[in-house]
Amino acid sequence: MTTNENADARKFALAAAKLAASRHCTDIVVLDLRGKSPATDYFVILTGTSDRQMRSTCDEISATARELGLQRFGRAGYDQGRWILLDYVDVVIHIFDTEYREYYDLELLWGDAERLATEDTEK
Repeated sequence: MTTNENADARKFALAAAKLAASRHCTDIVVLDLRGKSPATDYFVILTGTSDRQMRSTCDEISATARELGLQRFGRAGYDQGRWILLDYVDVVIHIFDTEYREYYDLELLWGDAERLATEDTEK
């Protein structure tokens, strides 16, 4: 991956986090997994308040990605609305409900990853 592509991935991860914050999602975390995961560079993890809000946030993040010229590799969990996963290869977005977020605890699994902060997601 080139430096420019990596900068684009970081920019998209932070944009997705900012969008989620503007949609009243909570516990938003952006993890820098470069050098730690062979599969992706960034995780964006957030909690929604309802399945409807989670799907709406998913749709808006997907629209933002299209505007940036990014192609989604996969999407899972949209119909159930408990854990929606958006895979953009270099950025993977996890939109959880509270129960699934606590159960899977991805932050603990990737506890050694650097957390990126934006003024919109810091509490």
